[in-house]
Amino acid sequence: MNVETFAKQIEAIHGRLHKLYKGANATALAHPDLLPVAFKELGTASEALQIAVEELYQQNEELLSTRSQIEIQHQRYMDLFEFAPDAYVVTDAQGKIREANRAAASLFNLSQDYLVGKPLIVFVVESERWAFRSELNRQRHKDRVQELEVVMQGRGGQSFDASIRVAPAIDRRGYAIALRWLIRDISTQKRTLRIIDTTDCDPICDRPFQVYTKGEIIPLNPQSIWLVSQGLVKLTTMSENGHEVLLGLVGPDMPFGSSLTSLYTYQATALSKDVRVVSISLTEIAGSPKLAQAIFSKINQRLRQTESLLAISGQRRVKDRLYQMLLLLKHEFGESVAQGTRLSIRLTHEDLASACCTTRVTITRLLSKLQQQGKILFDSKSHIILKNTEF
Repeated sequence: MNVETFAKQIEAIHGRLHKLYKGANATALAHPDLLPVAFKELGTASEALQIAVEELYQQNEELLSTRSQIEIQHQRYMDLFEFAPDAYVVTDAQGKIREANRAAASLFNLSQDYLVGKPLIVFVVESERWAFRSELNRQRHKDRVQELEVVMQGRGGQSFDASIRVAPAIDRRGYAIALRWLIRDISTQKRTLRIIDTTDCDPICDRPFQVYTKGEIIPLNPQSIWLVSQGLVKLTTMSENGHEVLLGLVGPDMPFGSSLTSLYTYQATALSKDVRVVSISLTEIAGSPKLAQAIFSKINQRLRQTESLLAISGQRRVKDRLYQMLLLLKHEFGESVAQGTRLSIRLTHEDLASACCTTRVTITRLLSKLQQQGKILFDSKSHIILKNTEF
């Protein structure tokens, strides 16, 4: 019975009571006290019923408004579900499909109506069904979103790599009553990653670089490392007596950074007029095995140079230290010219003295002696040229 029918019946009762009240007044002499009281109570009850009808009308209007809003919200969520770009499937706790959107029908090459009632596991390739069934059993006892990757296959189609996010719907007792599955075809991404893994990784390629001029200090970030794209960088520290100590000379494709040392004082200075460096975060390196492998090989180059500098500092005579230092520079920064091998970097006598653990005056004297002996010479830009017959 709806509210309007109930209201009409109340109005009919109220009308009959009104007629009875008029008829009763004519015969009220037989019972002068009883009838007025009875009709008064009936009138009060009739008025109460009318008030109740008005309240029901109001509640009914509110319910209709609420119902309309719920239907709008329901349609909105159904549209979001239906037209979602990714396949979305709702199953019961055993994995039987209850609902499937259009993307799921397209992914599995089946109509939506045909998908309903099918176990989701039938779309998993046979070789992975046992593992998928085990995961499905575990999902019944979990209350959080899980992610997994499986190989799936639609009707008459090729298998594809699928990334799945599954979220359980839990009842008041804590049991999973339904499972919601978001399924994405990631075959293209997987193929791309495989191609990347099989090709060489250039850490510098396509990265923005920063430029520093000669003598400029390069800032160091403990959460990243620098790679030299062009030019040369000098790495130094300070000794207890305040003298600068050369730690390394970093050329193209070589890394440096505060995360690669335990020294408290560590400084990087641009050694050539146009130094270009790129920054790579440690987080990115940790997340990419290919990038980490490429960086490791370049760190290994730095390690070999550091060991060479240690061996040079261990030479007892200063002239031997200078000779070995010139050989190291020839090996790493040498360029063939007509007169011999030209060092592409131009170190000051102070730089060489720091690397050889001696004074600038001593280095100046030894270089002059080598020049007089014809073992070295200088070009127009003061770059050292080592005679191949002597070095």
